[in-house]
Amino acid sequence: MKITLLREAIHAGNLILVNQSYAYQENHNRCLLTLAEDKNNILMEHTAARALSLLMHDINGWPQITAVSGYRTLKEQQTIFQQSLQEQGAEFTEKFVALPGHSEHQTGLAIDLGIRQENINFICPEFPYTGICQTFRERAAHFGFIERYPMGKENITKIAHEPWHFRYVGIPHAAIIVQNKLTLEEYTSFLKQYPFGNSSYTYKNTNTKYYISYQKGIDQETAQLEMDINAKYLISGNNVDGFVITEWRK
Repeated sequence: MKITLLREAIHAGNLILVNQSYAYQENHNRCLLTLAEDKNNILMEHTAARALSLLMHDINGWPQITAVSGYRTLKEQQTIFQQSLQEQGAEFTEKFVALPGHSEHQTGLAIDLGIRQENINFICPEFPYTGICQTFRERAAHFGFIERYPMGKENITKIAHEPWHFRYVGIPHAAIIVQNKLTLEEYTSFLKQYPFGNSSYTYKNTNTKYYISYQKGIDQETAQLEMDINAKYLISGNNVDGFVITEWRK
């Protein structure tokens, strides 16, 4: 079975890497949903929003956890960045607020969560490693989420430890990242040792076997890939230099 790969799709998908080095390219359509259960009018990309709702339902999280910040426009990120510079200073802002154009919040795939309480810090909400917050953290990968900025990886992510910031990368990638204690930066590099058509990283959960591989970016506008007709698949750009191809069989 042949499928068509678009060159511009390198900047779209659940596994795009957006950080200090790689800006978000707003050149594709997104479908955003409101997190209806939370009442704060927070938006997320529709697949991530549905996954978060399922996760919260699984742990009965909404009574104690609130969404603090989800999707942001470039303009909103610019405003937050400038306000933080004025109120908190450059050192704090560089640690906790991504540069406009380089924020995961612009993808709609990221969510900041906090304990539901009267006063919540918008930039650094309280989300401890105890109670319902830890329960969320321990179940997150089963629904496609990772804690994006873990302690001890600041030299890689270039962002300070943020226990409240979670990123949707999908199944099974979240589980692989968590099990191997990787950041998204490290996972993006890790997959390059599994070139599409030659080898794949294999992951098996209870019912499904996944085959994950990397396809280098293409020079022309489109390219044809030969896929296994018996497998289901998803393709995501990595926003760096290629694509992540996920195939699976039940």
